[in-house]
Amino acid sequence: MCGIVGVLNLNDLPPVDPLVLRGMLAMIRHRGPDGFGIYRDPHIGMGNARLSIIDLSGGDQPIGNEDGTLWIVYNGEVFNYVELRPQLEASGHRFSTQTDTEVILHLYEEYGPECLRFLNGQFALAIWDQKNRSLFLARDRAGIRPLFYSYHAGQLLFASEVKSLLSVPGMRAEVERGALREVFTNWSVQPPRTIFTGISELPPAHYLYYQEGQIEIVPYWGLDYSEDQPQRGEGEYLDELESLLIDATRIRLRADVSVGAYLSG
Repeated sequence: MCGIVGVLNLNDLPPVDPLVLRGMLAMIRHRGPDGFGIYRDPHIGMGNARLSIIDLSGGDQPIGNEDGTLWIVYNGEVFNYVELRPQLEASGHRFSTQTDTEVILHLYEEYGPECLRFLNGQFALAIWDQKNRSLFLARDRAGIRPLFYSYHAGQLLFASEVKSLLSVPGMRAEVERGALREVFTNWSVQPPRTIFTGISELPPAHYLYYQEGQIEIVPYWGLDYSEDQPQRGEGEYLDELESLLIDATRIRLRADVSVGAYLSG
């Protein structure tokens, strides 16, 4: 399952305290019992609680690129990473692990936020770019993997679960009354709202990008309900549905076979 946490200094503040990161990770240790990893520099601290599935011995996070200017923490599974890796290697990228995590990192290095259009899977991720001091947070199209964030005391906090954010000194668990009404009406709170005041959920199919004091939240995918779509018969829709189901099964089986081959080899 895995889990991620992070603290980004938005103002001129001391480096993130590693004890804060460890406290955030401790709240989600159930998500990743196989190990904790932390990355820190003067501007950011990020952590990962890992459940080892791919590259058991070499896939510890955070993972950096070749020159250590990009760093990623990631929760999820990208099913088509087996196809994407050779394309990146052909473009000159060099890998140090067998993970889908590193494939995402190099894909971002190559395409920036546009990398999301290549990914087939479920994920919540954070990528820090040391060179331009930018942070990229993203969530999969269906919102299978959770990702929450909050602005607090000149910092941007993010984590896979709200309880990690609430572990940060000074954060308070205050119920937002408007959100509580949504719970009683719809049985859930619609993103970006959460039940807690000051804590937001990154909506599915959105990414958050921070650079030079500016934060933008951008949708990168959505369903097309426009009426100018070409008209098709019932049989065509059924054929397309069957094709999509077969492809979804095939690509997941291939990912599982790749993992099995690595484990047995």
